[in-house]
Amino acid sequence: MAVPARAHLESLLRAKRLDRTLTTALPPLDPHDEFAMAPSGITALDARLGGGFPRGQLSEIVGARTSGRTSVLLQLLAAATRRGELVALVDALDRFDVDSGAAAGIDLDRLLWIRGHVVANPGLCRDLNQRALEQAVKAMTLVLQAGNFGVVAFDVADAPADAVRRLPFTTWLRLQRMIEGSQTLGVLVGSEPMARSSAGLTVQLTIKPSAGGDVVRGWRFPGRLFEGIDVDARVIRARARWQEQCDVRVPVSTCA
Repeated sequence: MAVPARAHLESLLRAKRLDRTLTTALPPLDPHDEFAMAPSGITALDARLGGGFPRGQLSEIVGARTSGRTSVLLQLLAAATRRGELVALVDALDRFDVDSGAAAGIDLDRLLWIRGHVVANPGLCRDLNQRALEQAVKAMTLVLQAGNFGVVAFDVADAPADAVRRLPFTTWLRLQRMIEGSQTLGVLVGSEPMARSSAGLTVQLTIKPSAGGDVVRGWRFPGRLFEGIDVDARVIRARARWQEQCDVRVPVSTCA
Protein backbone atom coordinates (compact mmCIF):
# COMPACT_ATOMS: atom_id res chain seq x y z
CA MET A 1 0.00 0.00 0.00
CA ALA A 2 2.90 2.36 0.74
CA VAL A 3 4.26 2.40 -2.83
CA PRO A 4 0.92 3.27 -4.57
CA ALA A 5 0.23 5.94 -1.94
CA ARG A 6 3.65 7.53 -2.50
CA ALA A 7 3.21 7.43 -6.27
CA HIS A 8 -0.20 9.09 -5.92
CA LEU A 9 1.27 11.81 -3.67
CA GLU A 10 4.12 12.49 -6.11
CA SER A 11 1.59 12.72 -8.95
CA LEU A 12 -0.42 15.32 -7.01
CA LEU A 13 2.73 17.33 -6.26
CA ARG A 14 3.73 17.31 -9.93
CA ALA A 15 0.25 18.50 -10.91
CA LYS A 16 0.64 21.48 -8.55
CA ARG A 17 4.27 21.99 -9.65
CA LEU A 18 5.41 21.38 -6.09
CA ASP A 19 7.50 18.29 -6.75
CA ARG A 20 10.73 20.29 -6.40
CA THR A 21 11.35 21.14 -2.76
CA LEU A 22 13.49 24.03 -1.58
CA THR A 23 16.38 21.63 -0.91
CA THR A 24 16.17 19.68 -4.17
CA ALA A 25 19.17 20.24 -6.42
CA LEU A 26 18.23 21.48 -9.88
CA PRO A 27 19.68 19.68 -12.91
CA PRO A 28 22.80 21.32 -14.38
CA LEU A 29 22.18 23.83 -17.16
CA ASP A 30 24.05 23.92 -20.47
CA PRO A 31 25.94 27.26 -20.54
CA HIS A 32 25.79 27.20 -24.36
CA ASP A 33 22.01 26.72 -24.48
CA GLU A 34 20.39 30.12 -25.11
CA PHE A 35 17.08 28.65 -24.00
CA ALA A 36 18.52 27.71 -20.60
CA MET A 37 20.74 30.70 -19.81
CA ALA A 38 20.33 34.46 -20.17
CA PRO A 39 23.76 36.12 -20.42
CA SER A 40 24.07 39.47 -18.63
CA GLY A 41 26.45 40.87 -21.23
CA ILE A 42 29.15 41.33 -18.54
CA THR A 43 31.90 38.86 -19.46
CA ALA A 44 33.41 38.32 -16.00
CA LEU A 45 30.01 37.85 -14.36
CA ASP A 46 28.70 35.48 -17.03
CA ALA A 47 31.84 33.37 -16.69
CA ARG A 48 31.19 32.95 -12.95
CA LEU A 49 27.51 32.25 -13.54
CA GLY A 50 28.30 29.46 -15.98
CA GLY A 51 26.99 31.35 -18.99
CA GLY A 52 24.50 33.74 -17.45
CA PHE A 53 21.41 33.83 -15.26
CA PRO A 54 19.29 30.64 -15.34
CA ARG A 55 16.00 30.95 -17.19
CA GLY A 56 12.88 29.57 -15.57
CA GLN A 57 14.09 30.72 -12.15
CA LEU A 58 13.73 33.73 -9.89
CA SER A 59 17.14 35.27 -9.19
CA GLU A 60 18.33 38.37 -7.35
CA ILE A 61 20.72 41.30 -7.85
CA VAL A 62 21.30 42.95 -4.47
CA GLY A 63 23.58 45.55 -2.97
CA ALA A 64 23.72 48.90 -1.24
CA ARG A 65 23.13 52.16 -3.07
CA THR A 66 25.98 52.91 -5.56
CA SER A 67 27.04 49.23 -5.46
CA GLY A 68 26.42 48.83 -9.21
CA ARG A 69 23.11 46.95 -8.92
CA THR A 70 21.28 49.27 -11.35
CA SER A 71 24.15 49.17 -13.84
CA VAL A 72 24.13 45.36 -13.82
CA LEU A 73 20.35 45.39 -14.33
CA LEU A 74 20.64 47.79 -17.29
CA GLN A 75 23.34 45.62 -18.88
CA LEU A 76 21.17 42.53 -18.40
CA LEU A 77 18.16 44.20 -20.05
CA ALA A 78 20.32 45.56 -22.86
CA ALA A 79 21.81 42.12 -23.57
CA ALA A 80 18.31 40.63 -23.76
CA THR A 81 17.00 43.25 -26.20
CA ARG A 82 20.11 42.78 -28.38
CA ARG A 83 19.08 39.13 -28.67
CA GLY A 84 15.68 40.31 -29.88
CA GLU A 85 13.85 39.47 -26.65
CA LEU A 86 11.07 41.46 -25.02
CA VAL A 87 11.85 42.64 -21.48
CA ALA A 88 9.71 44.09 -18.69
CA LEU A 89 10.69 46.29 -15.76
CA VAL A 90 8.36 46.68 -12.76
CA ASP A 91 9.82 49.92 -11.39
CA ALA A 92 8.30 50.18 -7.91
CA LEU A 93 9.71 53.66 -7.14
CA ASP A 94 9.52 55.09 -10.68
CA ARG A 95 13.31 55.62 -10.68
CA PHE A 96 14.20 54.25 -14.13
CA ASP A 97 16.09 56.82 -16.20
CA VAL A 98 15.26 56.40 -19.87
CA ASP A 99 18.40 58.16 -21.12
CA SER A 100 20.65 55.92 -18.99
CA GLY A 101 18.79 52.87 -20.25
CA ALA A 102 19.27 53.90 -23.86
CA ALA A 103 22.96 54.71 -23.20
CA ALA A 104 23.41 51.21 -21.75
CA GLY A 105 22.09 49.78 -25.01
CA ILE A 106 18.49 48.88 -24.13
CA ASP A 107 16.19 48.82 -27.16
CA LEU A 108 13.36 50.84 -25.65
CA ASP A 109 10.91 49.53 -28.26
CA ARG A 110 11.32 46.10 -26.64
CA LEU A 111 10.89 47.34 -23.05
CA LEU A 112 7.64 47.28 -21.08
CA TRP A 113 8.09 49.84 -18.29
CA ILE A 114 5.61 49.58 -15.41
CA ARG A 115 5.90 52.60 -13.13
CA GLY A 116 5.08 52.33 -9.43
CA HIS A 117 4.64 54.88 -6.68
CA VAL A 118 6.42 53.61 -3.56
CA VAL A 119 7.70 56.49 -1.39
CA ALA A 120 11.31 56.21 -0.21
CA ASN A 121 10.63 58.15 3.01
CA PRO A 122 6.99 57.50 3.88
CA GLY A 123 7.00 58.94 7.41
CA LEU A 124 3.90 57.67 9.22
CA CYS A 125 2.17 56.47 6.03
CA ARG A 126 3.75 53.01 5.90
CA ASP A 127 0.48 51.36 4.87
CA LEU A 128 0.51 53.33 1.62
CA ASN A 129 3.87 51.79 0.72
CA GLN A 130 2.69 48.32 1.62
CA ARG A 131 -0.27 48.65 -0.74
CA ALA A 132 1.98 50.09 -3.45
CA LEU A 133 4.38 47.13 -3.14
CA GLU A 134 1.49 44.67 -3.28
CA GLN A 135 0.28 46.38 -6.47
CA ALA A 136 3.79 46.10 -7.93
CA VAL A 137 3.81 42.36 -7.15
CA LYS A 138 0.42 42.00 -8.88
CA ALA A 139 1.82 43.81 -11.91
CA MET A 140 4.75 41.39 -12.09
CA THR A 141 2.34 38.47 -11.73
CA LEU A 142 0.30 39.70 -14.70
CA VAL A 143 3.43 40.13 -16.82
CA LEU A 144 4.63 36.60 -16.01
CA GLN A 145 1.19 35.21 -16.82
CA ALA A 146 1.25 36.99 -20.17
CA GLY A 147 4.47 35.22 -21.13
CA ASN A 148 6.68 36.04 -24.16
CA PHE A 149 9.20 38.02 -22.08
CA GLY A 150 12.86 37.03 -21.96
CA VAL A 151 13.55 39.00 -18.77
CA VAL A 152 11.12 40.35 -16.18
CA ALA A 153 12.71 42.54 -13.50
CA PHE A 154 11.18 43.70 -10.22
CA ASP A 155 13.11 46.72 -8.93
CA VAL A 156 12.56 47.69 -5.28
CA ALA A 157 16.17 48.73 -4.67
CA ASP A 158 15.39 51.99 -2.86
CA ALA A 159 12.09 50.96 -1.28
CA PRO A 160 11.87 51.05 2.54
CA ALA A 161 13.44 47.85 3.83
CA ASP A 162 10.69 47.20 6.38
CA ALA A 163 8.00 47.38 3.67
CA VAL A 164 9.83 44.83 1.52
CA ARG A 165 10.38 42.51 4.49
CA ARG A 166 6.65 42.59 5.30
CA LEU A 167 5.82 41.00 1.96
CA PRO A 168 4.91 37.34 2.68
CA PHE A 169 7.59 34.80 1.84
CA THR A 170 4.95 32.91 -0.13
CA THR A 171 5.02 35.82 -2.60
CA TRP A 172 8.40 34.70 -3.92
CA LEU A 173 7.44 31.01 -3.87
CA ARG A 174 4.37 31.80 -5.98
CA LEU A 175 6.40 33.80 -8.51
CA GLN A 176 9.01 31.03 -8.66
CA ARG A 177 6.33 28.43 -9.42
CA MET A 178 4.91 30.67 -12.16
CA ILE A 179 8.24 31.07 -13.88
CA GLU A 180 9.59 27.55 -13.45
CA GLY A 181 9.86 25.60 -16.68
CA SER A 182 9.57 28.72 -18.87
CA GLN A 183 12.25 30.56 -20.86
CA THR A 184 11.73 33.72 -18.81
CA LEU A 185 14.33 35.00 -16.36
CA GLY A 186 12.81 36.64 -13.29
CA VAL A 187 15.07 39.12 -11.48
CA LEU A 188 14.52 40.83 -8.13
CA VAL A 189 16.62 43.95 -7.53
CA GLY A 190 16.98 45.19 -3.95
CA SER A 191 19.27 46.34 -1.19
CA GLU A 192 19.26 42.90 0.47
CA PRO A 193 18.18 39.34 -0.41
CA MET A 194 14.40 38.95 -0.51
CA ALA A 195 13.48 35.55 -1.90
CA ARG A 196 15.99 33.60 0.20
CA SER A 197 15.94 29.90 -0.70
CA SER A 198 13.23 30.27 -3.35
CA ALA A 199 15.66 32.22 -5.57
CA GLY A 200 17.64 30.56 -8.34
CA LEU A 201 20.76 32.50 -7.40
CA THR A 202 21.71 35.75 -5.70
CA VAL A 203 24.37 38.13 -7.04
CA GLN A 204 25.44 40.34 -4.13
CA LEU A 205 27.39 43.42 -5.22
CA THR A 206 29.81 45.70 -3.35
CA ILE A 207 32.00 48.49 -4.69
CA LYS A 208 35.68 47.55 -4.79
CA PRO A 209 38.05 49.53 -2.53
CA SER A 210 39.97 52.41 -4.06
CA ALA A 211 42.97 51.21 -6.04
CA GLY A 212 44.49 54.62 -6.70
CA GLY A 213 44.95 56.29 -10.05
CA ASP A 214 41.69 57.28 -11.71
CA VAL A 215 39.62 54.83 -9.62
CA VAL A 216 37.60 56.40 -6.79
CA ARG A 217 35.67 53.88 -4.66
CA GLY A 218 35.49 51.61 -7.70
CA TRP A 219 34.24 54.32 -10.09
CA ARG A 220 36.44 54.86 -13.18
CA PHE A 221 36.87 58.42 -14.47
CA PRO A 222 39.48 58.66 -17.23
CA GLY A 223 39.43 62.42 -17.76
CA ARG A 224 35.84 63.72 -17.60
CA LEU A 225 34.25 60.53 -18.96
CA PHE A 226 32.54 58.12 -16.55
CA GLU A 227 33.69 54.81 -18.01
CA GLY A 228 32.24 52.28 -15.59
CA ILE A 229 32.29 50.66 -12.16
CA ASP A 230 34.51 47.98 -10.61
CA VAL A 231 32.58 45.80 -8.20
CA ASP A 232 32.96 42.57 -6.25
CA ALA A 233 30.18 40.09 -6.95
CA ARG A 234 29.34 37.27 -4.57
CA VAL A 235 27.31 34.56 -6.30
CA ILE A 236 25.13 32.48 -3.97
CA ARG A 237 23.27 29.48 -5.37
CA ALA A 238 20.46 28.75 -2.94
CA ARG A 239 19.64 25.16 -3.80
CA ALA A 240 23.23 24.12 -4.33
CA ARG A 241 24.15 25.67 -0.94
CA TRP A 242 27.43 27.16 -2.10
CA GLN A 243 28.82 30.53 -3.05
CA GLU A 244 31.78 32.08 -4.82
CA GLN A 245 33.20 35.55 -5.24
CA CYS A 246 34.53 37.27 -8.33
CA ASP A 247 35.70 40.68 -9.50
CA VAL A 248 33.36 42.23 -12.06
CA ARG A 249 33.89 45.27 -14.25
CA VAL A 250 30.57 46.86 -15.13
CA PRO A 251 30.72 48.90 -18.36
CA VAL A 252 28.68 52.10 -18.44
CA SER A 253 28.67 54.67 -21.24
CA THR A 254 27.39 57.72 -19.38
CA CYS A 255 29.28 61.00 -19.86
CA ALA A 256 30.18 63.07 -16.78
